[in-house]
Amino acid sequence: MKKIVPLIILITGFTFYSASAQKSKTQDQNAIKNMCGCFEVTFNFAETFNYVNDSTYVPSEVKHDKGLEWVQLVEDSDKKIVLQHLLIVGNPSSPHIVKHWRQDWEYENTDLYVYNGDNNWIYKSLPKSDVKGQWSQKVFQVDDSPRYEGSSSWVHVDGKSYWENTTTAPLPRREYTKRSDYNITLRRNRQEITNTGWIHDQDNDKLLRVAGKEDVVIAQEKGFNTYTKVDDSKCAAAQDYWKKTSAKWALVRTKWDEVFSRNKDLNLEEKVDNKQLYKYLFSDTEYQNKADIDTVIESFVKQ
Repeated sequence: MKKIVPLIILITGFTFYSASAQKSKTQDQNAIKNMCGCFEVTFNFAETFNYVNDSTYVPSEVKHDKGLEWVQLVEDSDKKIVLQHLLIVGNPSSPHIVKHWRQDWEYENTDLYVYNGDNNWIYKSLPKSDVKGQWSQKVFQVDDSPRYEGSSSWVHVDGKSYWENTTTAPLPRREYTKRSDYNITLRRNRQEITNTGWIHDQDNDKLLRVAGKEDVVIAQEKGFNTYTKVDDSKCAAAQDYWKKTSAKWALVRTKWDEVFSRNKDLNLEEKVDNKQLYKYLFSDTEYQNKADIDTVIESFVKQ
């Protein structure tokens, strides 16, 4: 009997761990999917500190904006959840839909692309032990090209559910046409589920990265975006848009997945024939089939 007891304890302990891990994973999945639906969104950004010894330095303007956004559940499997954001703008009686950012959540994912500045992403393969129980968040641009990625654990404690991560990213759209004194945003992201929706809380560094030198922090900023749940009917126009265009964007995602699966550093062109990728893909008449979509995306991938 003495030899059996440790085995029973081991089995019991493993069973308890497996049940606990599955419960946590289910909580994670529910938290992620709670970011779906129709939301009134506020976007708030302010430059908090700057470290440039230059009296002519001009900080970024404080930004306050708001909008209506539909977050569509595109994929829901055991280890991957895909959410597509669709921004609703213009006259409510005849709104315009902007395909906004996308976030993919992958469980215990080991493959990441880390932004290194100048439209370059470094492929990084993580040890399985480093991502055990974690979810990676992969954020994509409006044309489904990469933006930033990171892996962390969802935390469920004291009635709160949140995910925090620090990673590098390109300049946000509100900055990249106005600022040339930095080339990387070091993002400290926190996404927290609330009783009324969710919050995207950010504390970011504006970095200047030069090969062979240490990164220089030019300034820091605070971002605080709130997503307040409203009735889904308010986002009917975005839901209709997605029904009409989802097949096309599935082809776009499939092509990008093929590019990412090469598992090597990725360098992208800013423009091809003086035109950005999203301007090709946002056409309502062109780039509607696999061949054309594959060709135009590949033309932006530097060999």
